[in-house]
Amino acid sequence: MFSRHALAMEYLKLGNEEAAEGVMRELLQHDPDHTGTYYHLGKLLEKSGRFGEAINILEDGIKTCEKTGAKHDLEELKAALMMLKDEEE
Repeated sequence: MFSRHALAMEYLKLGNEEAAEGVMRELLQHDPDHTGTYYHLGKLLEKSGRFGEAINILEDGIKTCEKTGAKHDLEELKAALMMLKDEEE
């Protein structure tokens, strides 16, 4: 899963957001506990103006972090969600 996450990050660096999104969604389908991917996918969706989808992904990530005990990722996801909701208002 690490290599898939790295591939998605490389696609982002190259500006190929569509490919990055596809890899991230595939990764989460195969490993929904890969908590770091929720943050990056949420930020990608936010950047492309898909705020509702971004909120849903971030909330899913928060639930997953709470379940798995990924405290660092949990704090990042909560902060990203709060900032996104503030921007929407």
